[in-house]
Amino acid sequence: MSLHYVALGDSTTVGVGDPMNGSSTTDLSGAGARPGEGWRGWASLLADSLASSHRVTFSNFATSGATVPIVATEQLPETGDDPIDIASLIVGVNDTLRSTFDAGRIRDHLHQIADQLTARGALLLTVRFHDHGKVFGLPKWLRRPLWHRIEQVNVVFDDLHARYGGIRLDMADYPEVYRRDFWSIDRLHPGELGHRKLARAFADELAVRGLPIDVPPDLDCAYRPPSRWADTMWLVREGVPWVGRRANDLLPWAARMAVTQVRPLGRPSLVLPPSSLDLPPAAVRPPSSNAEVQRLEA
Repeated sequence: MSLHYVALGDSTTVGVGDPMNGSSTTDLSGAGARPGEGWRGWASLLADSLASSHRVTFSNFATSGATVPIVATEQLPETGDDPIDIASLIVGVNDTLRSTFDAGRIRDHLHQIADQLTARGALLLTVRFHDHGKVFGLPKWLRRPLWHRIEQVNVVFDDLHARYGGIRLDMADYPEVYRRDFWSIDRLHPGELGHRKLARAFADELAVRGLPIDVPPDLDCAYRPPSRWADTMWLVREGVPWVGRRANDLLPWAARMAVTQVRPLGRPSLVLPPSSLDLPPAAVRPPSSNAEVQRLEA
């Protein structure tokens, strides 16, 4: 059986945080990084696992720093117009860290991407993001507004899952997401263990839905998690400068939100602007079932 798998997204799907061959590199800037250029990552691990049972054509179009509009306008056209069996779409965190954040625009672009991919036969792989502020250890005044934005992106992915089906992982359902060894030294990108667990989770869901995988992604790591000393040194050399670069973009907005927002942490009730896509009712599909994956085996 042949499978055509394409991956779209940002630096997490590029593989940043999972050095190839267990390298000890700590350069996570990812500027201009492309898949396979020093990084491996969960999408590549999943493709290798699928290849244990199928003839797999894997193309990774993710780019470091990508936002939702970049995926829609740059990565999606690169995929061509051939049929697709599996398409992963994990993006949106970079959007939440910018002053140009626009939930309505994100919704329109994500629906455009999902509509085009599923029209070509793709089974969508997506996630629901966890509380990144908790992982970063941010103070509550900054954590709360960041979580508010992340939840707006999550609401869009909820809508995608309801409309197009596929497999969606809710990262908050995995307790290890809040453990230090899940993350690379910057706590923004998964480390080797995090990438391996993400690949294994998708592989397990595909197997449950009837897609055989002879060799699931291995959870044994070649690279040890960063030590406390490495954490401290990275914070001094990279973390503080990164916060400084973001200060003029994110922090003034976060400060205003901290003053005006009184909603407790949790899943807020959000009303997004209507999508300008106006997709027809025929485009609405229930979440994926075994039959949807069994179609891949035909």
